[in-house]
Amino acid sequence: MAETNFPDEWLARSLEGVLSPELLVELRTKAQPGQTLWETLVAQKIVSDDQILTALSTRFRLKLADVKDVDPSVKEKVPEQLARRYHVLPLRVTDSFLEVATANPFDLDAEKTLAFATAREIRMQLLAPSKINEKLDELYRPEKALDKMFQQMEGSPEMVQLVEAGPEEIAVSEEQASQRPIVRLVDLIISEAILARSSDIHIEPEEGGVAVRYRIDGVLRQQMKIPRQAGLPLISRIKIMSSLDIADRLRPQDGRARVAVNGQPIDLRVSTLPAALGEKVVIRILDSRATVKTLDSLGLSPDEVEGIGRLLENHEGILLVTGPTGSGKTTTLYSCINQIKSEGVNIVTVEDPVEYRMQGIVQVQVQEKAGLTFASALRSILRQDPNVVLVGEIRDRETAQIAVQASLTGHLVLSTLHTNDAANAVTRLVDIGVEAYKIAAALRGVVAQRLMRKLCPTCKEVWMEAPPDRLKPWIPKGTPLYRAAGCPDCAMTGYRGRFSIMEVLTVTPEVESRIAAGEPAERIAKAARRGGMKSLWDSGLAHVLRGESTVDELMRVVDVPQEDVAEPVPAPGGRRPSSGMPASRGTPAPPAGTFAAPPATSPVEPLAAHFDLLEEPPRPRVSGPHGELAVKVLLVDDEDSLRKVMRDLLERDGYSVSEARDGVQALDQIDRVGPDIIVLDLNLPGLDGYGVLSHLRSRPATASIPVIVLTAKGDEDNEVRVFELGADDFLTKPFRARALSARLEAVLGRRR
Repeated sequence: MAETNFPDEWLARSLEGVLSPELLVELRTKAQPGQTLWETLVAQKIVSDDQILTALSTRFRLKLADVKDVDPSVKEKVPEQLARRYHVLPLRVTDSFLEVATANPFDLDAEKTLAFATAREIRMQLLAPSKINEKLDELYRPEKALDKMFQQMEGSPEMVQLVEAGPEEIAVSEEQASQRPIVRLVDLIISEAILARSSDIHIEPEEGGVAVRYRIDGVLRQQMKIPRQAGLPLISRIKIMSSLDIADRLRPQDGRARVAVNGQPIDLRVSTLPAALGEKVVIRILDSRATVKTLDSLGLSPDEVEGIGRLLENHEGILLVTGPTGSGKTTTLYSCINQIKSEGVNIVTVEDPVEYRMQGIVQVQVQEKAGLTFASALRSILRQDPNVVLVGEIRDRETAQIAVQASLTGHLVLSTLHTNDAANAVTRLVDIGVEAYKIAAALRGVVAQRLMRKLCPTCKEVWMEAPPDRLKPWIPKGTPLYRAAGCPDCAMTGYRGRFSIMEVLTVTPEVESRIAAGEPAERIAKAARRGGMKSLWDSGLAHVLRGESTVDELMRVVDVPQEDVAEPVPAPGGRRPSSGMPASRGTPAPPAGTFAAPPATSPVEPLAAHFDLLEEPPRPRVSGPHGELAVKVLLVDDEDSLRKVMRDLLERDGYSVSEARDGVQALDQIDRVGPDIIVLDLNLPGLDGYGVLSHLRSRPATASIPVIVLTAKGDEDNEVRVFELGADDFLTKPFRARALSARLEAVLGRRR
C-alpha cells in the first residue's frame, strides 16, 4: 500500500525523540484517509495526549488551553461551520482578540480565515483533538454531549415515575418517555444518587453549566457538570415531576414526587430557589424501604442509650430531639418509638413528610394546602385517645402550646427543634412564645445530636502526627489516633457510613428550677452537667479515642469547647440575675447588679426574659427651657412589660415617650407623633422591624429619623442587615439602662 502523508505531518519533526523514521513509515502505510498523525499515535497508544501537549508546549512555548473557562457567548462570534472546518474550539473573545484552542497551531489558513471573519487578532492555544471534538459538541450541539453520557447507561438501574392515574390523563409508554434525552438524564441522576447512598441531590446553575452534586454521608460531592443548554430543561423536568409551576421562576417552590428504582418505591421532596444564574433545585431522597433502627444500632455509647431509655420511661411530658437539618433527628425519634411500642400503647404521629413506614402506629401526613397543619392535626389527634404523640417538628407558637398542653394532661410528646445544643431548646421555646414555668413543668429531657462519619474499615490508617496543641488536653498521651486514607470501597473519601453523637439533658430538680426562673441557656447547661450530662464534644471525642472516626471529622461537626466561665455574682439583696436570652458557648454571663426577675405573680413576669438593668436609674435630666420635654422617643416592641420599664426609665431621664406594639401601629404612630428618635425591635407581629425600617428609609418625610435597633438577635448577620437598611445603632437584649440613654444621646448628637 502506498504511503499517505498525514495532514499534520509537521508533528513528526516535533516528536523525533519518540517517533522513529521506521515507525513513521509504518504508520503512513496503515493510515486511513484524513486521519491525523496525532489521532493515530494516541489510538495505538504510542504516546498520550498529555505527552504530545507537553512536548509541543515546551518546544514552541505555546500555552495549554483551559477548557473550564469557555465563554458560551463566543459561539455567536464564531459560526459552528467555521469552527468544525478548521477544527478549533473558540475559548473567549474581546473587542480586540479571539482565543481559540487547536491541535495545529501552524495552520495559517485557519488563522487568516478566523481573523477575517471576526475582525480580531487570533491567539492560539494547544488542545488535544479528542478534547476539541468533545467541547465543540458541548458548545454547539449539547444534545450530542448528552447522547455520549447516555451510552454509559446500559447497566444503570431502571427508574419510572409513580403517578396516580387520573381520568383525563393520557397514557405514555415507557419506550416513548425514554427517547427524550432530558427525561433519561433525570432518571440517570436520581437513580445514581440512590445507588450511591445519597441523602440529597443539589442541582446548581453555574457559569458555563449546571453542576450536579450528591450529599453522601453528610458531605457534598460533585458528580457531573451539564451544559447550560441542557441544564435548564432538566430543572423544568424535575418541576413537572413534582407538580410545580415551571413558568414561575421567581419564587421558591416546594413539591413532592414518587419514583421507583428497580421496582422499589422512593419518595422525593423537591425544593426550588431562585438564584442569580437560575433556579437551584434540591431533592431530598426518602427511601421508604428504610427500616426503623434500634437505639443500640445508632452507634451510641452505653451511657447515652441508658440516658435515653430513662427518659422514655416517663408516661407524660415532652422529650425533644434537637439539631440542624440532616442530623438524624427523625431517625432517633423513630428509634425511641420502636422501643416503647407495644400492643397496649396507642401511638400517633404527625409528620411532614412521613419518612418511615411503621406497623402498629397511626401516621398522619401534613397537608397544608388542605388546611391540615401541625397544629390542627395535633389538636385532632388529642381527641383520638393517644398515649404517645410524635410531632415531626415544632415550628410555631400554636404547635408548641398544644404540645405543652398535651404533655401536661397525661400524654408523652416526642418532637424536634432546630437548636445548636440541648440547653438552647428551652430558649427556643421561650422565643416561640411558651411561658418558662410551663416548659419547666412539661419538659422531661432534651437530646441534642449530630452525625459523624465513620472511618472506612478497609483503608483507615494510624495517624502518626501529633494532634494540634488546643486538642492535647482532651487526648491522653499514647492514645492511637487514625486518619482517613481512601480506597475504592469508600469512593476514595476514607469514610463509609455515619453514627450519632449525643448530648442527653435530663431535667433534674435544679434544671427545672432554673428553667422556671428564666435563666440563660449557659446556666441551664451547667446545672445539667452537674446532673451527669456530657456535651456533644465529649460524645464525639469518645468515638475518636476508640478509633471509630478522626479528629478532623470531630472538629468538622462540633466546635472545640472554650474554657468555662465563672457564674456571675448574685445581685444585691441575694437576688439572682436573670435572662432568657441564649448565652453563646464560652461567653461570660451578665455581670453583677442585674435587674432581678419579678415574683411569679407579678404582671411583668416575662420582663426577666429580655431586660437586665445593670445600674441604678440615672438622674432625670433637665428638660427644655420652659419645662417641656426636649426629645420625643417612639418605643416599638411587642412585649408590654418591657415597653413599660423602658418608658419609665426614659421618662425619668426627661424624654417624651410614645409606644407601638407592632409594625403597622409603629408606622401610624410615626405619622401621628413625629418622633425625634425610634427604638425598634425586630421581632414584631405582622410587619416586622426590617419592614418598618425599610418603610422609614423609603419615604422622604421619615428617611432622616434616627433609629436604634434593639433586639435579641445579636448575631453578626442581623447586625449587618439592619445597618444596610439604614439603622443608626444596634443594641442587643439584655441591655444596660444607662447604655440605652447614652446611645440615644450619641445618635441624637450625631444627627444635630
